[in-house]
Amino acid sequence: MTSKFGHLWILAAALFVQTSAAEAHIVAARLGDFYAGALHPLTDLRDIVLWTATGVLAGALGAPKGRWLIPVFPLGLLVGLSLGRIFGAASTQLADATMMLALGMLLAAAARIPTFLLCAIAFAIAVMRGAANGADLGPDTDRLLFAAGLACAGYGAITLTMALTTAFKRTKSDSSASWRTIAVRALGGWIASIGLMMAGLALAS
Repeated sequence: MTSKFGHLWILAAALFVQTSAAEAHIVAARLGDFYAGALHPLTDLRDIVLWTATGVLAGALGAPKGRWLIPVFPLGLLVGLSLGRIFGAASTQLADATMMLALGMLLAAAARIPTFLLCAIAFAIAVMRGAANGADLGPDTDRLLFAAGLACAGYGAITLTMALTTAFKRTKSDSSASWRTIAVRALGGWIASIGLMMAGLALAS
């Protein structure tokens, strides 16, 4: 009797392990590429710097201008992702560095650019980085799920960065000498410096 119960426990455990493995495989097959698209930008420093700089610039210009980037940036990522298959793994290091330099200088100068120019800059950055992310896709990747994850990540990154910057700059005093304004401009200087270094490396290579 004890032997029979022992065999039943072993059989039940084996079935449980197989069921869990099968369920995990189904989840990975359906949602793995979505998470890959959402997390892939975190693996590239250029994505992190450019996305953050774009959101900070939008927040520094204020919500009425910045909110236009909420649909524009994810749309640019999707357009770039579709172009990634055409252009392949073409190097965008110099273009990315130029955009970093431009964003950093705009932040450092506290420039008040019009809404259409902000949207054009954000769309161009999104297209470039979407194409760069799309060039890394393997043949077995579900491009639809990857695109959905990438677009959601772009939406979340721009919205949160812009909201945090807007809240950070919101003070009782409208003085341009506010330490919060100075902090944002100093961040722009650092971003411009990173872009300048990257441009130098790109030209040297």
